Amino acid sequence: MIYQSTYQAARLIAPRVEAIFASHLDAAHKSGEDDLAPLPTAKVVEAILDATFWASLRKEEGHSPKISLAYLPPEQAGNPLVFKQRLSLNPGTLTKLAPGIERAGIHLGVWVEDDQFYIWGTTVSIPNFCFVVDVSEPALLVIKHRRIYGFGKFTNIAVLKGDQVKMVDGQTTSMPDCPPILMSLLDLTAPSYWNDSVNVMIQLAVSMRAHARGGTLLIVPNENNNWLQSIIKPVQYYVQPSFSGLSKLLQQDRKESSQIFWQTALKREVEHLAGLTAVDGATVISNQYELLAFGAKIGRAKGKDNIDELSFSEPISGGEAIVVHPAKVGGTRHLSAAQFVHDQHDATALVASQDGHFTIYTWSDHQGKVQAHRIDTLLL
Repeated sequence: MIYQSTYQAARLIAPRVEAIFASHLDAAHKSGEDDLAPLPTAKVVEAILDATFWASLRKEEGHSPKISLAYLPPEQAGNPLVFKQRLSLNPGTLTKLAPGIERAGIHLGVWVEDDQFYIWGTTVSIPNFCFVVDVSEPALLVIKHRRIYGFGKFTNIAVLKGDQVKMVDGQTTSMPDCPPILMSLLDLTAPSYWNDSVNVMIQLAVSMRAHARGGTLLIVPNENNNWLQSIIKPVQYYVQPSFSGLSKLLQQDRKESSQIFWQTALKREVEHLAGLTAVDGATVISNQYELLAFGAKIGRAKGKDNIDELSFSEPISGGEAIVVHPAKVGGTRHLSAAQFVHDQHDATALVASQDGHFTIYTWSDHQGKVQAHRIDTLLL
């Protein structure tokens, strides 16, 4: 029986997703890349999104499914776990399988023959530009693929939340003073290493968002202590001497970063620092990733004005920059972070909200004001 979709957002977005993947795959072929995934046609995109969406609304023994589907044949999956019998792609099958595959990095393999979509097994290895759909909460789907170079987080293409669709807009990287972390998340061809400074920043952001308690991370220059002018004294948890666990790991030879024990150590240090952001107040690290303080209260620096406007944007279609009052971006945590960067132009602030929103604050010399980029669409 040919699969008939009923999720309207899937039908609307499918042709656009096919076009995006077709463009990426064509460019990769022309540059001589191999190990490329098959093109997900609009029909494939629609069917997988539809089945995944309706599965996300169900529950198995009281738990909502957390699943990841990848479109590829078993032959491209490295060392796959293959079922003896093919399973039909439908919400019921996905819901039943979900408890066994909810750990990060495990994908259900989906393929189609003679217009019949089926699940052939599981895999932890997928080719470049493989079409992947993740669901971590009911009605929230993320379309992504493995970036063609390096390690780290997959590149997001679109986010669907019920009937709301957000398409990622990569043109944001061309704007003046675009933060490096945002450029890395959007630039598909940027080399990325486990111990690359920007990639570590992305890992910190993902970990901060994952603890779901909200938090602020301030990254300040290693050369001076000007950041203390914007912190209320006494500092609740001042670290003396500074803690350099993550910093020392990043100074190791890059060849060591391919070793699994080194990657495990890096992940542990990242989660250590990101976990401290759950403590009330801001966590402060240097641009060399040394921990300076946590639980710090941000105040306006002496002689500085209150921030009354900033440039706010989101890297999605229709998310162009607008000038707003900082209070429009978020609550007290966001306002204090914006004030900090307004006073300390050489600092960066990462702010995670309890509702899942994530914002980067940096100073823009081009605009002469603080710029706020909401990037939770890229971190899912």
